[in-house]
Amino acid sequence: MNQAQQQSIIIVAGGKGERAGGELPKQFQLLGNKPVLMHTIHAFYRYNASINIIIVLPEMFIEYWKELCSEHSFNIDHRLVIGGETRFHSVQNGLALVNDNEIVGVHDGARPFVSTNVIAQCYQTAISKQCGVIPVVDEPNSVRMLTENGSQPINRTSIKIVQTPQVFPAHLLKKAYEATFDPLFTDDASVAEQIGIKIEMIPGEPENIKITTQLDFLLGEQLLKSIAKS
Repeated sequence: MNQAQQQSIIIVAGGKGERAGGELPKQFQLLGNKPVLMHTIHAFYRYNASINIIIVLPEMFIEYWKELCSEHSFNIDHRLVIGGETRFHSVQNGLALVNDNEIVGVHDGARPFVSTNVIAQCYQTAISKQCGVIPVVDEPNSVRMLTENGSQPINRTSIKIVQTPQVFPAHLLKKAYEATFDPLFTDDASVAEQIGIKIEMIPGEPENIKITTQLDFLLGEQLLKSIAKS
């Protein structure tokens, strides 16, 4: 395996975005002057203009997305895949377009502020160590775990908040996704670990937020302004 190895990214944008409010799923809502998903795609194009970009969308929004691309003159090359019943099934659908000898990442469509540095570290580590790679950040809040007797505090230094992209040698991730769906699969790392794939953590960034609520959109607008000034 080498640095010239083909890289792919599966951007999962199959959610309905109900917590974000509005009639449109959050990935299509405007952030600044263009939809969230376009910012996310551009982050990976900025990292590697030749990366194979695969977008997983709900079937009912495929044509709408094409109209948005035309409206915003968005011409970054990408391929579209219809999403599945769950995120797990959506990733399965995206992996069908990935060759075994590639390095593949999976990223949330609603994480538009992932930096080139984080993306590069994920791919470079997956290439050099031939393992799964996930970006993580520390938990700044006090946390408690529910018990039969109420709750108890947890040492927050032992907790990491997981972000995306999660990056793997494609042949390993495709093998992992041959599994039967389990509700305990919360991300790609949890799917990979069930067949013994090693997971390496790298430092994520606080700015790599997942836009879920209207408050996140407000924060996103401020991040955009900050980026524009830098």
